[in-house]
Amino acid sequence: MRKNIVAGNWKMNNTFQEAEELISVIADELDEKDLQCEVIVCPPSIYLEMASDYGEESILSIAAQNVSGYDNGAYTGEVSASMLEAMGISYSIVGHSERRKYFNETDAQLAEKVDRLLDYNMKPIFCIGELLEEREAGNHFNIVESQLEKGLFHLNKDEFLNVVVAYEPVWAIGTGVVATPEQAQEMHSFIRGLITKKYGVDIAEDTTILYGGSCNASNASTLFANKDVDGGLIGGASLNADDFIKIIESF
Repeated sequence: MRKNIVAGNWKMNNTFQEAEELISVIADELDEKDLQCEVIVCPPSIYLEMASDYGEESILSIAAQNVSGYDNGAYTGEVSASMLEAMGISYSIVGHSERRKYFNETDAQLAEKVDRLLDYNMKPIFCIGELLEEREAGNHFNIVESQLEKGLFHLNKDEFLNVVVAYEPVWAIGTGVVATPEQAQEMHSFIRGLITKKYGVDIAEDTTILYGGSCNASNASTLFANKDVDGGLIGGASLNADDFIKIIESF
């Protein structure tokens, strides 16, 4: 059975004190609840050690927002998978649209990052999604298929079982515009179908596919009710503890 996941991507937000207060409140609240999903917090990299301490003492999992495609060496500013694994970090986001857009990350580079994470028994949260003009042109399915093929479909079956896929329509990220439940289900079903063709129905049914893109406390339950939407990769709403808890409780 695939698991439901709610992951909060904090992006480049919060001072150390704000970050510690936020994760402390979330951890305390969740420890009192009977959760129906795994909860992941993705803070900026300089807060990962602090966050991992809370993860050890609670039911939270911790993810990095990015990882280097290199193992080690003279790559100033990079953080390797081995460093993350040694800190007890379980996941890392790979290929968020902001990384693709602002840092020009290519499909080949993202495939390398996925490989490095799997080398160290970490789980990639691999982001895919189309631009508004690509959807308006009716090319959204082709874009998503290409991103999957170039970023993930080089993996064998055992490796792919450790991947979480996150569909984030770029036109909905940080805009307040959200895909309708029907649009989300249509794309998630399409993605699961592609995984079925590549790896078989059993692996496809075990693969967690998250929705991201202006998912919030008001619309999460409607989105998560779709049979192929297994949770969310949450941006802005994850910076407010009350909102994030409401999203988690949407299952």
